[in-house]
Amino acid sequence: MSAALRILWLQSGGCGGCSQSLLCHDTPLPAALAGAGLEFLWHPSLSPQGGGEALALLEDAARGAAAFDILCVEGALLRGPAGSGRFHILAGSGKPMTDWVCRLAARARWVLAVGSCTAYGGLSAATPGNPLEATGLQYEGNTPGGLLERDFRSGAGLPVINIAGCPVHPGWVMDTLAALALGELAANALDSLGRPRLYTDHLVHHGCPRNEFYEFKASAEKPSDLGCLMENLGCKGTQAHADCNTRPWNGVGSCLKGGYPCIACTEPEFEHPGHPFLETPKVAGIPIGLPTDMPKAWFVALAALSKSATPHRVRENARADHPRVLPAQKKTGLK
Repeated sequence: MSAALRILWLQSGGCGGCSQSLLCHDTPLPAALAGAGLEFLWHPSLSPQGGGEALALLEDAARGAAAFDILCVEGALLRGPAGSGRFHILAGSGKPMTDWVCRLAARARWVLAVGSCTAYGGLSAATPGNPLEATGLQYEGNTPGGLLERDFRSGAGLPVINIAGCPVHPGWVMDTLAALALGELAANALDSLGRPRLYTDHLVHHGCPRNEFYEFKASAEKPSDLGCLMENLGCKGTQAHADCNTRPWNGVGSCLKGGYPCIACTEPEFEHPGHPFLETPKVAGIPIGLPTDMPKAWFVALAALSKSATPHRVRENARADHPRVLPAQKKTGLK
């Protein structure tokens, strides 16, 4: 049996929410890792080493004396002030986290950005003017670059693998790690933004529990309503690349199932939508953010036709916080 791939995990400028999410994997994390042929060399919250022992381990890894395969970074890279990186010094080391990440990335077979902050800058870069000088590993917002520069390739010849999300779904992380362990994640398994296609070849809209309301353009008017959240309440599920509704969180949930619109947290610069998250900007009554691949004229024609054909039940329930009109009892006529 081949040796387990060893993961070195660093937490940079962020909330730690992606690690918290990973702990919610449907299989207990130690068993999930072992079953996929993976193990932690070190994780700041889950490993026993701390203080000087942890720093010695990181230094050995950076020098090549402690072997590891996968570098996972969580949280944006803080380059401030003035490019010094001293807004985030790794405790006890006297060295900026950005320096540690660069040294360790040069040793890794694969480098993973875990979460949208690490992939693109995310919420850490959202403050006007970005005083933290926060960036992603290989992107700065939509622009290739970031801490490791656009031409960076890991030891296995891949760019940074951007497991984007805020936070990430635990399945996205584990499936990506398992694909690496099986040797099944090549360049063509990543989309144009470096994200694993295993979840970004889908839209959040797929499997949305409000799809019947969307089909008839029966829209919610306030957050507690059951109707589609796209027209009035800022939902971007028809534009966001992820499988949140076909792969529920914790087996049961998603933002939309919880009554909250999709804010497209897997996309670069989702933190700067240019409008309040719970509002849909419109021009002449038409939403600006139309579904992916749908021309505006088609959407207008479809919306008009759909609204004219909306069943009474769907129209009434869209503007209520519970089903007021239940589906009619009718025989299908099928034998």
